[in-house]
Amino acid sequence: MSNTKLIFLRELRKYKDHLMKQQFKTLRGQVLSGDCEGAKKGLEKILNRRMQHEHTKNIC
Repeated sequence: MSNTKLIFLRELRKYKDHLMKQQFKTLRGQVLSGDCEGAKKGLEKILNRRMQHEHTKNIC
């Protein structure tokens, strides 16, 4: 396995508590199949949506 895949999988484990089980499995599968860029983009999108939701929840 390439070095970039291992690095991203380590990073992904840090966010495991913030992701649903299926989201984690999907992102991990993308990395293992070689689509690291897609997985990074997906993780950013999930985290951004989560942060927006948390922000609006605190305002109300």
